[in-house]
Amino acid sequence: MTLARLAARHGVATAFSPSEGVTTPVPESTVVAVLGALGVDATTPEAVAASLGAAERADRERLLPPTLVRHTGDGPVRPPDGLPGGTLLRVTTESGAVHTGGDWERLPLGVHTVDAEAPDGRTARTTLIVAPPRVPAPATRAYGLLVQLYSLLSERSWGMGDLGDLRELVSWAGRAHGAGFVQVNPLHAGVPGEPSDPSPYRPSSRRFPDPVHLRIERIPEYAHLGPGHREELDRILAAAAELRESVLGKGTAIDRDAVWALKLRALELLATVELGPGRRADFHDFLAERGRALEDHATYQALAELHGPHWRSWPEALRTPEGAASAVRADAVLAARVDFHCRLAWLTDRQLGEAADAAREAGMAVGIVHDLAVGVHPEGSDVWARQGDFAAGMSVGAPPDAFNSRGQDWGLPPWRPDALAAAGYAPYRGLLRELLRHAGALRIDHVMGLFRLWWVPEGREPVEGTYVRYDAEAMLAVLVLEAHRAGSLVVGEDLGTVEPGVREALAARGVFGTSVLWFERDWAGGGAPLPPEAWRADCVATATTHDLPSTAARLSGDHVLLRHRLGLLPGDLARERAADAAETAEWRAALQRLGLLPEGPGGEEAEIRAVHRFLARTPARMVGVWLPDLVGDRRPQNLPGTWDEYPNWRLPVAGPDGQPVTLERIAASPRAHALLRTAAEGVGARTAPPGARSV
Repeated sequence: MTLARLAARHGVATAFSPSEGVTTPVPESTVVAVLGALGVDATTPEAVAASLGAAERADRERLLPPTLVRHTGDGPVRPPDGLPGGTLLRVTTESGAVHTGGDWERLPLGVHTVDAEAPDGRTARTTLIVAPPRVPAPATRAYGLLVQLYSLLSERSWGMGDLGDLRELVSWAGRAHGAGFVQVNPLHAGVPGEPSDPSPYRPSSRRFPDPVHLRIERIPEYAHLGPGHREELDRILAAAAELRESVLGKGTAIDRDAVWALKLRALELLATVELGPGRRADFHDFLAERGRALEDHATYQALAELHGPHWRSWPEALRTPEGAASAVRADAVLAARVDFHCRLAWLTDRQLGEAADAAREAGMAVGIVHDLAVGVHPEGSDVWARQGDFAAGMSVGAPPDAFNSRGQDWGLPPWRPDALAAAGYAPYRGLLRELLRHAGALRIDHVMGLFRLWWVPEGREPVEGTYVRYDAEAMLAVLVLEAHRAGSLVVGEDLGTVEPGVREALAARGVFGTSVLWFERDWAGGGAPLPPEAWRADCVATATTHDLPSTAARLSGDHVLLRHRLGLLPGDLARERAADAAETAEWRAALQRLGLLPEGPGGEEAEIRAVHRFLARTPARMVGVWLPDLVGDRRPQNLPGTWDEYPNWRLPVAGPDGQPVTLERIAASPRAHALLRTAAEGVGARTAPPGARSV
């Protein structure tokens, strides 16, 4: 019981519920290991007693909680209750203004510092977050496209989709088809080195974007490259054309490493071009705004080129940012390389801004929806730069459930909740602020992680993990505040196992959920397809995601055959196909009852349009169309449970025959136009008049 009390004090669960009505105890060794990762000694009964005594004593003596949260719409902003009489309070706002005593009602929005001094001489300091009541809401109902950017190649990209392609996509979709948004995969910086991890959900840094997404030809210095380097650049362009043709014409998988090798050399050539006065001033402003965080990231990038990406194997003096900074100061060549990587971050940021501007100019109500991965690679830039913020020896995952009896280990080190609170949530605030700069909305992968995460100790199976709680009130307040400042919506990916009360708490703060057609059933009433009017309004409603079969694959049953070929089916093929066909038949019947599916043989395209008519009939404020559905792609972008067996995150958008389809061909496709018109008409979006040019 003493260990359980100590664990509860630090937000560590000693039991969990894999299903309703079932409670499973967490192994004691797991609890001890997780507490150790939080800096709490629980290795012996004596240590547990001492740690618990220290924690309870700290609670009694504490003047202020680790974080104070106030929302302006929840009543007047007041000082905390329970302070000893005569306690002096001073609030220093973000801008440096000082408020004393109980004068809290005039406090501005922001993250402020509170100092307290009790009559007995005790002092305390804590963070005060003053946030609006909710994140911004969309001005109107909208539909949009969901796309994995690398998969969308044009005739101008270098073997994978890039920010030039994103700019073209938002301009076309907004102007010609009235789309209100385009949602992309995380564009976070990947871990350097070859072979790189192709998953955009296991990045090196979530704070900075990956320059592999740059459109080289749109960089202003491209036009001013001197003749001495032009011949080499021409060779690079020819090699890029071969890469593009290999993917589009020969059916090879997207090779991110090959693309980056070419772009890196091209960027090195462009770096020889002196920046004009205005460009240089803009670059210096960028450096000043990003400060130490950018310097650390660029230093990691430069050192990874010399010593490989696994920083724990670097020379000991370089394993911390402080030691590395000394090395950079002493080495002019290394310092120049750090400056080069700062420049790449700046160039990428500016092209992200150009894409956002194009979305606004195209009349998009929301704009680009960026994606925040749930964590980062343990050997990446973020962990190296802020090692104390992450729980050593722990990995984020998921507990066993009805779909996966072994649980999941995602290989992502979790943030320490105590370290976040001690830093006034600065790492989290900086991350959100960076991502929201060019985002009409932000999608948060596994949004339940704002409340709790499943920690798996190193060397153990996922089933041996446990939940660790975060201060969800503070995490949400920071999210609401930063979204308000950016004027951005927030969408939470809340699929799978969701703790009771989480969806309600998110909705109360204006965070949208994610609703996928095939999962929306009336579970309380027998499991029939949920009628459209019963869906929640505050969500993005869609037919599929990057982890699920495309709509064509789902309707045809091709996804079952794919899993069978890869040995992933849990049962007999015939039984699995029959069960899948029965489930699909239920949805077809629902579509027919609602008059959304034409009588008689309408074909696959008609059925996919009917699915999207159904989505548009729900009250969902945002309706998402999976871009590969525009051309009947049958392949998922990611097939969970596979690694080498399937080319996850490396497939270009393709037609029903598996042949890649470029952005230009999508824009000219009658099939794509028909589905987009269906979605636009369903949500009442503005579209180009019939017969208008849209290519």
